[in-house]
Amino acid sequence: MRDTQTSSDEAVAKVDGETALAVTVAEEPVPATARKFSKTPAFQAMHALRYRRQELISEIEKVTGNKLICYLGGHSGQINRDDAVFFGDLLHNIPANHPVDLLLQTPGGDIDAAEKLFKMIRNRVRSAQLRVIVPDYAKSAGTLIALGADVVMMSDSSELGPIDPQVTLEDSSGNQMATPIHSYLEAFREHSEALRRKPDDPVALQMLKKIDPIKFKHFEMVMRRARTIAEELLQQGMLRSRPTASGPSYTKIANDLLDPALWPSHGQMICAEDAIEIGLTIDRRDPDDEEWQMFWQLYCYQRMELPNASTKLFESYYACLHCDSAT
Repeated sequence: MRDTQTSSDEAVAKVDGETALAVTVAEEPVPATARKFSKTPAFQAMHALRYRRQELISEIEKVTGNKLICYLGGHSGQINRDDAVFFGDLLHNIPANHPVDLLLQTPGGDIDAAEKLFKMIRNRVRSAQLRVIVPDYAKSAGTLIALGADVVMMSDSSELGPIDPQVTLEDSSGNQMATPIHSYLEAFREHSEALRRKPDDPVALQMLKKIDPIKFKHFEMVMRRARTIAEELLQQGMLRSRPTASGPSYTKIANDLLDPALWPSHGQMICAEDAIEIGLTIDRRDPDDEEWQMFWQLYCYQRMELPNASTKLFESYYACLHCDSAT
């Protein structure tokens, strides 16, 4: 009887213990599944076009083997000194001595700032190839940057422009007007010559009174500076490995790009065929060329990011920066 009771007690104790254990286990908190961190749906929707552009940049880099950086300005998005900060970000992750493609659109701007941007990229690329892609336009100071490339890729929609500097002058009604410097210099020379032929020429006397000799001298120096930069960039870029006797000299090319007799309008189009005739190294692509189509598609996406005429976009596969040239 005692043994039977002991066995019964032990059995009850065992059951009670298992029940208690079961209760204890059941009462322990069930760990929640950790949620993977991700961008919110609204954020992704707002930035979907940027993601697509940067994916396309990566796809282009795989095809070309070059690093691709993009600098685009609206119709009033002038090149200026502030661009160096954003341009530096585009170059941040590019290894030294690695070939680079620069997709470039700009109406022009400060020639000294343009020279600085070129030197920044050339110092990173060094002896590797620098190619400038012009899907639409790279005018004035933008053309100067293109001169420093080893080759410029162009198609039917592409244009460069004369490199004659412009200044903003006030007309007789007080309106601000962009005026090519060569027009001011040519007017001075024309009326000076008329005065030499006829010292009492009333028109020449009146016009020369409106021309400031100090300003005239300054404009001469600016023209000389533009020619010097163009020659230096050509020597560092597309003419650096070209045999001297194989085409026009850097001096001839610079003079042609500054010549108002060839390009009467500052905004005149220099197409791929004109650029080749001048002596520039141009990679002329058919609009249906597969590689060109990739650049053109990217450019079309990027134009949507220039809502204002003064907006500028700096973009690579890892960076997307906006600024306004008016600020």
